[in-house]
This record gives sequence, C-alpha cells and structure tokens, in this order.
Amino acid sequence: MKRAGVAVVTGAGSGIGRAVAERFAAGGYAVVVNDLSAERAEAVAGKIAAARGQAQAIAGDVSREADVAALMRAAEAAFGPVTLLVNNAGHVHQARFVDLEPADFDRMFAVHVRGTFLCCRAVLPAMLRQGAGVIVNIASQLGQIGGVELVHYSAAKAAVIGLTKALAREVSDKGVRVNAVAPGPINTPLVMALSEDWRRTKAAALPLGRFGEPDEVAATVAFLASPAASLFVGQTLGPNSGDVML
Repeated sequence: MKRAGVAVVTGAGSGIGRAVAERFAAGGYAVVVNDLSAERAEAVAGKIAAARGQAQAIAGDVSREADVAALMRAAEAAFGPVTLLVNNAGHVHQARFVDLEPADFDRMFAVHVRGTFLCCRAVLPAMLRQGAGVIVNIASQLGQIGGVELVHYSAAKAAVIGLTKALAREVSDKGVRVNAVAPGPINTPLVMALSEDWRRTKAAALPLGRFGEPDEVAATVAFLASPAASLFVGQTLGPNSGDVML
C-alpha cells in the first residue's frame, strides 16, 4: 500500500488517541504514537506493527519544549516530514472552582494549550515549506458550554478552539488546514476518571442518551484529514451525543 502520509498523534496510548492512531495506520499512514507513558505508546505501536502497519512509539510530555522537539526529530528520522498532526494529549482533574489550586489550573493549560502550541509550532515550518499539511486539535464540547467541577478543563479546551481558529486564519492560504474536534463524553480512561455521579448526571442529560466511543471520534478526525474535508478551515466538529447543537 502506498503511504498516505506521516502522522503524529499525541496522547495515543489509550482512548481517542489510540483509536485515531490505529485508524490512520490502517489507512496507510506511518504513525508516530506519542504518550506520556512509554509502555502505553509501545503497546499501541506494537499492535499496529502486528497488523502490518508502520508505527513508532515515542514517549514524552507535550508541555515540555525539549520533549516536543525530540518527538518531532524522531518522527522525521523514522518516516520523513510530518504531514498530519493530531493534538490529542489530555489531562483531567475534577474539583469545584473554589477548591482549585493554581497548580491545578497551570497543569491543565500546560497539557492542553501549551502542548498544542508547542506541537503546532514544531511541525508548521516543514508543512509551510511543502505547502501542505493537516492539523487536527482535540478540544471538547465543554470548551463550548462549560462543565460543572471542570472550570479549568473547560477553559483550556475553549483556548484550544480559539487557537485553532486563529492559526487557521494564518496558514490556510499556504496549504495547511487546521481544524478542531470537540467530542462530548467518550468512554475513555480520561472520562472514567471523573466521578460516577458526574458521569451519571451527564449521561442522563444527553439527547442521544449515551456516551460516545473512541472509534466514533476517530472517524471525525479521519474525515478532517481527508481530501473530502478540503473546505473545512478553522472549524470545530462535534461528535457529542447532542450535548451541543449548532
């Protein structure tokens, strides 16, 4: 099979990131599987390789500039210039606003916002030289409507949506498409880390009546990366069980 491109997927050791990495590998991409945990990244890359796909596991913290630089150097050394970046690395922490500490707020923004910024900054020069590339940022529907006991998470995801729109305005005419996906609650380890009460209340409020599955989000990401999405620029698509209707 002809290689479709080179994809870097952050936070790909589980949940949405894993589903995205596996989907792109099955579609002919060489995939760099990044995760904070080397063990999780290697497990996903191993599964892709077992299915005769191309994958490289590279551990690292996307909030650290040195880790991101190392990630992108390793990706290019293994497969060549990155043509697709999926900023999926995530972090969750649940607390009422009055109980939040500055460190909680800072870590949330470090992973979601600083991490997205650093990864975009690292891949853009090569994409701009090539006049082509795709970036998909994983946001959240809570960045659009807010979430109880998740003020810092909601704020960080809103920032990702804003970053996506602004960056798209800068680089779309140069051949690089930037969009976001804002999933609703998905059956992932991240969501399962929230309290049972939070999950029960949220599920009852969803028009669809259920949480989504990682593969359903991966399908949206795959669409945005495909030629079929050629007119999608700075958009935020919402596989969210009806939690947000635009």
